[in-house]
Amino acid sequence: MPATPAPQKTVALVVRHNTADIEKPVAGIVDYLQGAGYRVVFEAETAAHLALAGIEAMSAAEIGETACAAIIMGGDGTMLGIARQLAPYDVPLIGINQGRLGFMTDIPTERMIPVLDAILNGKAKAEKRTLLEGRVMRANATIACGLAVNDVVVARGAGAGMVELKVTVDGHFMYNQRSDGLIISTPTGSTAYALSAGGPLLHPNLSGIVLVPIAPHALSNRPIVIPDSSEIVIEIVSGRDVSINFDMQTFASLAHGDQITISRSPNCITFLHPAGWSYYDTLREKLHWNEYPSDEGKLS
Repeated sequence: MPATPAPQKTVALVVRHNTADIEKPVAGIVDYLQGAGYRVVFEAETAAHLALAGIEAMSAAEIGETACAAIIMGGDGTMLGIARQLAPYDVPLIGINQGRLGFMTDIPTERMIPVLDAILNGKAKAEKRTLLEGRVMRANATIACGLAVNDVVVARGAGAGMVELKVTVDGHFMYNQRSDGLIISTPTGSTAYALSAGGPLLHPNLSGIVLVPIAPHALSNRPIVIPDSSEIVIEIVSGRDVSINFDMQTFASLAHGDQITISRSPNCITFLHPAGWSYYDTLREKLHWNEYPSDEGKLS
């Protein structure tokens, strides 16, 4: 009796919208994947913006239930958007850089086919990243909730004065802070807004959450790293036009007395990097550390 053939594996493609001349590299990936025996599907919004016939469109939930991997072509914003949607399904994510920095979309377009071939054939470094989840309570009712790969940010509106926040960690009062806002960041997000606000770099393997004040009134309000098992509660004491955002992509307006509860999400995301990938190489390249050519700039 002949053996039953193995089911065809599905790989999803997620492509940033309005990217000039993207059709050719997308077609190249589709040709490679189909030639390698994979079933290729487009994320629904990608399908709506690309004129490639014969490729099935799927929602993020359908991709989560069927795909063995998702390839993201775009910048880190594109990765953040789909990563939050796929986090409950733990679909491995492969990032091809079509943006500027590319901390998470780290494969260059000119090398994408050989690198994809190696990764999909098992020559990859898998890396888990944690997420944060938050909910906003008003009068004992949840008015907003969200997930963040990078950060949750509570901030004042443009043109408004400082906001005052009461911050509690695991039931212990930490401080009342007057500032332009507060960034609550994962290790992944420590290279994003938190870094520009003076926060520390956290290696992705660290089990921590960093709280970074934005332009605090008291210079003694400094960034602090707390265990990622912590539950953080932020109460809006005063301030105008205060809002909360998750990865700068999901927003909600806040009122005095609102309480935001933030904790580590039970879900993680998995990045698949090329073999030999190093976080330190990424930092050196993206942050332009010690960029002296040959001996130029070295101390004699």
